[in-house]
Amino acid sequence: MSIRLTVAQALVRFLAAQHTERDGERRRLIAATWGIFGHGNVAGIGQALVEDADLMPFHQGRNEQAMVHAAVGYARQSNRLSAHAVTTSIGPGATNLVTGAALATINHLPVLLLPGDTFAGRPADPVLQQLQLPYAGDVSVNDCLRPVSRYFDRIGRPEALIPAALAAVRVLTDPVETGAVTLALPQDVQAEAYDWPEDFFAERVWRVRRPRPDTDELDAAVRAVRSAVRPLVIAGGGVRHSRAEDALRVLAERAGLPVATTQAGKGVLPYDHPSDVGGIGHTGTGTANTLARTSDLVIGVGTRYTDFTTASGTLFPEGARFLNLNITGFDAHKLGALPLVADAREGLTALTEALGDHRGDPARWQSDKRHWEERVDAAYAVPDEDARPTQTQVLGVLDTLVDASDILINAAGSLPGDLHKLWRPRSPDQYHVEYGYSCMGYEIPAALGVLLAAPGRPVWALVGDGTYLMNPTEIVTAVQERLPLKLIVLQNHGYASIGGLSEAVGAERYGTDYRHRDAGGGFTGPPLPVDLGANAASLGMRVLRPRTVRDLREALADARTATVPTCVYAETETADRVSGPPPAQAWWDVPVAEISTRPSAVKAREEYDRHVTARRRHL
Repeated sequence: MSIRLTVAQALVRFLAAQHTERDGERRRLIAATWGIFGHGNVAGIGQALVEDADLMPFHQGRNEQAMVHAAVGYARQSNRLSAHAVTTSIGPGATNLVTGAALATINHLPVLLLPGDTFAGRPADPVLQQLQLPYAGDVSVNDCLRPVSRYFDRIGRPEALIPAALAAVRVLTDPVETGAVTLALPQDVQAEAYDWPEDFFAERVWRVRRPRPDTDELDAAVRAVRSAVRPLVIAGGGVRHSRAEDALRVLAERAGLPVATTQAGKGVLPYDHPSDVGGIGHTGTGTANTLARTSDLVIGVGTRYTDFTTASGTLFPEGARFLNLNITGFDAHKLGALPLVADAREGLTALTEALGDHRGDPARWQSDKRHWEERVDAAYAVPDEDARPTQTQVLGVLDTLVDASDILINAAGSLPGDLHKLWRPRSPDQYHVEYGYSCMGYEIPAALGVLLAAPGRPVWALVGDGTYLMNPTEIVTAVQERLPLKLIVLQNHGYASIGGLSEAVGAERYGTDYRHRDAGGGFTGPPLPVDLGANAASLGMRVLRPRTVRDLREALADARTATVPTCVYAETETADRVSGPPPAQAWWDVPVAEISTRPSAVKAREEYDRHVTARRRHL
């Protein structure tokens, strides 16, 4: 039996029939499609979505990159068991997907991209928005998506959709390979009819596997842990993706292990758990980094060991050994580690059972943990309720209002550092900081995806003014969909994070403040008269404007219970007059000019050379 449909209609029906299953939980794989229509997809995918509106929910986006961010937010909140598709026209709509695709792939989060493409039949050459290359007639702008996609295919004939769609879903549901998946759809092929086998539309369940550890690798891991004197666990995003939080807690409690967390892993243990020692690396806590500098065995669980985590190779001591539990062999072998290739939950459970009654000494970090909490209290302290708040005081006030149901989203600027060091997560999914790609403009659209995945929970998007200006367009979508987004915009008149870095490397904050030009051509004049609160209001948001810490408490409490999209627009004070966040607890390699006529750069280079000597290659 066959069913005659267009390629686009067939694709929509196929996607609607795909499901995932893990631990007995079945989810629809593609829960909805985001789209912006142009000539490259309106008559194909657009028509199919209208025809089968009951099969595929649709969300209208305003910016193609933002739609991918929304899909990524949804996938992360759904523990990668459910995802969204994103459709665009050919041309700029398609190339706008590249940044979002890179973010999804780097973070191992599934999203299906369906960009339109130029005509497969080449009825005219060139057509509108076609990239012409003298040496290749089969390349379009969509080929920009190849290096940032985990799977890419161009559907040049209707029947090619069948193997391509099955391959795409295989990658989306594979815990090792998942990321952005691109099916480029030539606009003439989208609208072409074909007789499809009925089995193509049968319901399929893709079981998300949990591979168990190899026996020999597990034995080696147990010997390493038993022989360690000062072990340290580093938990990454893989713990969350696997839902291995309970398994990690049991291992930490029974074996007496301290647990430090990466940006992606923060929250896998609540902040007040005795084994939690906070963030690791450049933006980490003094507690975690002190343990790292004296560790003889580092047990990585679901982490990629980015330069922030390792302090650019300077954090762990000479001779430290590594044991890496990771579902991806590539990551399990990093730093010359003993690999334990397995699902995080299965690996942690097996390791706990094999260790038996082995136990370390939790007392060795408890004093440092208490001391760090005192530093957090000092950073959050408010000596004057009627003063303008600092950024850390904003976090401190928010800390007093939230409970385990709240979700905080951030990605870029100075906030990831402050949050990693200071935030006190109450639940495994409360801390949602995208720091694999650290993409400015991620927060607002990602919050929409999280709201769709976790309806009824308070979802906060935290952004500075620089990040806000990158991508505020999905505020309109929040208003349209009646999603109660809670947006905090911190106005500090520029790129505060990169400004501080610029000063540290001898670039003297050049080009980082939002100010008028001065007489010499620089940017040291008065702050620009920008009112981002008015901008948010013009896009349909309700806007609250606290002036003092006292006002801020009222505004945040109001926003938390609001049922409409609400923005808290707060101009912040510098941290100079009160205790700000603790400085970086570990180094980060940002090369400094080797020669310069400016004293600030010369001094910065001297400091850089001092740190470089501490870099180690763990082999």
